[in-house]
Amino acid sequence: MKNIQLTPVDSSNVESIGYDATKGILAVKFKSGGHYAYHGVSAADYASLSSAKSVGSHISKHIVPKFKAQKL
Repeated sequence: MKNIQLTPVDSSNVESIGYDATKGILAVKFKSGGHYAYHGVSAADYASLSSAKSVGSHISKHIVPKFKAQKL
């Protein structure tokens, strides 16, 4: 997961996100300092997150309930 390049996002809670399409891993770095990897995330799920009006809300509504998180 160290190889996943993170891209800054415009969000009050999320600092940056990144995605490894080969492994289906979404990496999220929160402004609070938490860094998590979500496994089994599809390219469509990542595309929806990337285009969401609110990245933080999208993560809490569509990523957290659906995918297992691993604290990094």
